[in-house]
Amino acid sequence: MSGLREAASQYLAMRRTLGFKLSAQARILMGFVDYCEQHDLDRITTQAAVAWAMDTPHSTDSLWWARRLMVVRIFARHLRAFDPATQVPPVDALPCHYRRVTPYLYSPAQIDALMRAAGTLAPPLRAATYTTLIGLLATSGMRVGEACRLDRGDVDLAAAVITIRDSKFGKSRAIPVHPSTVAALTRYAHYRDRVHPSPSTGAFFISTRGTRLNPNMACHTFPALLGGAGISAAPGARRPRLHDLRH
Repeated sequence: MSGLREAASQYLAMRRTLGFKLSAQARILMGFVDYCEQHDLDRITTQAAVAWAMDTPHSTDSLWWARRLMVVRIFARHLRAFDPATQVPPVDALPCHYRRVTPYLYSPAQIDALMRAAGTLAPPLRAATYTTLIGLLATSGMRVGEACRLDRGDVDLAAAVITIRDSKFGKSRAIPVHPSTVAALTRYAHYRDRVHPSPSTGAFFISTRGTRLNPNMACHTFPALLGGAGISAAPGARRPRLHDLRH
């Protein structure tokens, strides 16, 4: 293990003990470490950090470049305390103001169309899972990852309350749900348990293999449902996302 890779691994481990999840940041930082090793660099330099941040063949988004560089900058500040030769990329390198992605607002008719499209998926458990997931996201305002992380004990159908645990910024919250949502979740739970009476997970939403539904796979499946529902973006606009259902 190179010195830079070892330092990055220790840095990530330290921050995780403080409660940071760092899933995306870890991938970005280790990608920079890979770049340094490929170019025989054993220390962080501003030139290398900026060059790597902009080395995105499939994206010319200046905001994405700035975010990549920010991850390296924070790590460099930490590393400089142990290695004064470390260069910290200045804050005015690749400056970019934050911009929030404008969500796509689905109409009730479009949500119905998405659920009908999900109902055509095979096998039937997959159809039931995605139909229920879409309906829950649209009625509760939950994030995709939050729904996929739900365990059975988090969904109190008798009290009509869903508990979201340790979500964004480590916060938890309780979401009251409408009786119609409770009815849909109950139908799904009964069907799920008939198909998979002994799943390998305690997750509420499961895959056809009986494992926890993967949020990345859910997002990967969603474009096909958009097509089946006849939903497309306006010219020049960003494609509607599964995440947008929470709005």
